[in-house]
Amino acid sequence: AQAVFVVQELTTVRVQDPRVQNEGSWNSYVDYKIFLHTNSKAFTAKTSCVRRRYREFVWLRRQLQKNAGLVPVPELPGKSTFFVGSTDEFIEKRRQGLQQFLEKVVQNVVLLSDSRLHLFLQSQLSVPEIEACVQGQGSQTVTEAILHYAMSNCGWVQEEESRP
Repeated sequence: AQAVFVVQELTTVRVQDPRVQNEGSWNSYVDYKIFLHTNSKAFTAKTSCVRRRYREFVWLRRQLQKNAGLVPVPELPGKSTFFVGSTDEFIEKRRQGLQQFLEKVVQNVVLLSDSRLHLFLQSQLSVPEIEACVQGQGSQTVTEAILHYAMSNCGWVQEEESRP
C-alpha cells in the first residue's frame, strides 16, 4: 500500500521590525516589515518580504471590505491618538494588531481572492500603483508585478540588512 501524504496548506505571515522613516521631520511615520512564507497555491511567490505603513493597511482593509460584500473583514488596531504609555509600547501594540489582522485575512478564502491583497503583501507597489495594476492600467499584470518583485530580490536585501 502506498502512503498518501496530504500536504497541508500553511501560510505564515509576520509583521516585524518597525522602523521610523523620516525621523525628526513632520512627515515621519513608522513602517513594518511583512514577511510571508507559504506553500498555498493561492500565492504567486512562496516567500516575500515588503514594508508597509499603517495608512496602507487602512486602505487595504477598506478595499477588502468593498469587495468582500457581506464577508466580515477583520479589524485593524485602533488609530489611538490618546495613547498612554511610551511610543515603543504603542508601536509594539500596533505591530501585534497588524499581524493578527493579516493572519485572519490570509485564512479567508474570499479575501484571498482579492488581487489587491496579493500586491500589498508581495510587491512594493504604492497604493495608486496597486489600484492601476488591478484595473489593468499598469504596465504589468498582477502576477507579473509580484514575480518581478520576487526576482528583483529587493525583499531579501532587507532580510540581510536586519541581521546583526
